Amino acid sequence: MSETPEEQTERERIDRRAELLPEEEAAGSDDPEAQAAAILAESDERVADSSGTRAESVQTPGEDDAHD
Repeated sequence: MSETPEEQTERERIDRRAELLPEEEAAGSDDPEAQAAAILAESDERVADSSGTRAESVQTPGEDDAHD
């Protein structure tokens, strides 16, 4: 059974992200593809619900941290 174009695009996206960054390579990864899929899924969630995930993110500065 062949992949749909959407599945193929997602597979290519995961394959590209599975190429470890230097710091990831230094730390090691037991399963770069699973790691890539998880990272991309989390990223997609943040994009789809930016206002909802903004409140949950430890990387998003709050109003107290805003600078002019």
